[in-house]
Amino acid sequence: MKVTIAGCGVVGATIAYELSQVPEFEITVVEAQLSPIQADLRECPSSTGAALGVLMGAISQKEKGRNLRMRLFGIQYYNQLVPELEALTGRSIPFNRQGILMLKFPTDDLTVWHRLVEVRQQQDLPLELWDREQLKSEFPFLEQASAAIYSPSDRQINPVALTQALIEGAKVRGVRFEFGAKVLEMQGNQVQTSKGLIDSDYLVIAAGIGSKEISAIDIRPVLGQAIHLKLPKSLGNHLPVITGDDVHLVPLGNAEYWVGATVEFPTEVGEVLPPDRAMFDAVMKRAIEFCPSLEAGEVMRSWFGLRPRPQGRPAPVIEAIQPNVLLASGHYRNGVLLAPATANEVKKMILN
Repeated sequence: MKVTIAGCGVVGATIAYELSQVPEFEITVVEAQLSPIQADLRECPSSTGAALGVLMGAISQKEKGRNLRMRLFGIQYYNQLVPELEALTGRSIPFNRQGILMLKFPTDDLTVWHRLVEVRQQQDLPLELWDREQLKSEFPFLEQASAAIYSPSDRQINPVALTQALIEGAKVRGVRFEFGAKVLEMQGNQVQTSKGLIDSDYLVIAAGIGSKEISAIDIRPVLGQAIHLKLPKSLGNHLPVITGDDVHLVPLGNAEYWVGATVEFPTEVGEVLPPDRAMFDAVMKRAIEFCPSLEAGEVMRSWFGLRPRPQGRPAPVIEAIQPNVLLASGHYRNGVLLAPATANEVKKMILN
């Protein structure tokens, strides 16, 4: 069976890698941008390039349901995938296994978190509620927070390194890649691209923002800005991801950190506005308030990307839009986390 995948961000690359394990599939990936292996994804405003790779599973407030199952599936998948993919490709994939620490402040109501800790205990998922004394003992560089939720089973992964390794791994397993080409439409058993026709039994649309052009599903871009800082001195070794008021501090090693990200919605008609400096400054200001050491950081680089958000429906969209066309897009802010479950669902739909 010939399968064509439109899009080679983290979702498309994960689908390609997962489908490559089915010997009966002949897979081609078509990507409008240059090869992510050759080009730094952070130089173009892609959703994968904008992602910080924060994987919130147990610390998510989802108590049950499909979204929680997809989140937990993704984290377990990466726990197994990273060593497998590093051995297959020889590439290093930065993967933080130290968990996620979510800061809480004096005005926050902790009632819902006390309940969630109990729910997670019943689900055999570790989740801890720390008071201020324990928080200051573990991380004395943090200010303002009066409590914290610690989830040791959650993760963070470098999205660009992951995507590059997934492409290399898929190539090893026989997947063909066409970079610098756009998928235009499915015509019978052929996919029309900007560089010609590809014989195909199935088309999987995983092109993020570009999915709207092929599928006509209303997926709109939400801009996000982030920054890479280097501090004079490291905050400590083996740190978890630290998040507070939806601002993430991601340790990278060597006293370097990512801080982000803004959430900047388009106009009512879906037009993308330029990056808002005021919103970027607000994120940095909040990060410095709860971690004052960041103020001394040297800016290594800043960037932005566009995240695909379905209009008027839950994210992501995984469904058949024609008998031989599947849409797997609109993951909004959780593309990295939900990519594995998406790939698994796509594989089942095609096999069935």
